[in-house]
Amino acid sequence: MGHRSHRSKLSIWRFWAVMASLFLVTGCASTLSARVTSYQQWPSNVEGQFYRIVPAESQANNLEFQSVADMVRASIGPTGLVEARSGQAARFDVTIAYNNPVSTALVQRSYDPYMDGWGFGPAFGGYYGGYRGWGGGIYMSPPAYTVPVDVYKNTLTVIIKDNQNSGAEVYRSSAVNVSTTDNLAQAMPYLAQAVFDGFPGNNGQVREVNYERGR
Repeated sequence: MGHRSHRSKLSIWRFWAVMASLFLVTGCASTLSARVTSYQQWPSNVEGQFYRIVPAESQANNLEFQSVADMVRASIGPTGLVEARSGQAARFDVTIAYNNPVSTALVQRSYDPYMDGWGFGPAFGGYYGGYRGWGGGIYMSPPAYTVPVDVYKNTLTVIIKDNQNSGAEVYRSSAVNVSTTDNLAQAMPYLAQAVFDGFPGNNGQVREVNYERGR
């Protein structure tokens, strides 16, 4: 009877531990984080003035670039600028660069030969002795090993130049999101928001921003 009661309590602990793990995983997956670095010498009293997006030669007639440019248009509101119509003079030129280079990182993980089917070691973490480790014993750290993981650096950089100031840069902002999957297209709407987050900010400011996915 005592063993049955203990097994029942152990099952309840396992259930709640698994539920907590699932909550943490889905919580992390529901947000996107980016590091934003911005430089600015933003002129005063430019609200309502015109800008134009200037593609690089390699970006002309490129559907992917056009999609990214639309995301930048949708996020540029904090600048107060208005996009110039075709043939209309624009004070500001906006250029866009993006990529997601991949590199390999070594991630340390733990290996436990006694791991049970719930993802926990004997008695939740390796306390040996007593009933499956409950009751004192000595904690034994499982051996660690490293595995290679592909890491994608999703990056968007937006530069604004002032044609009334000899084409000088007045705003440069880069947003970087690190991912273990090749998901630049999914990250781009959030990166476009991030480069204008807190606009114009302090010159040389570095900050972390977080967005709920699916907004």
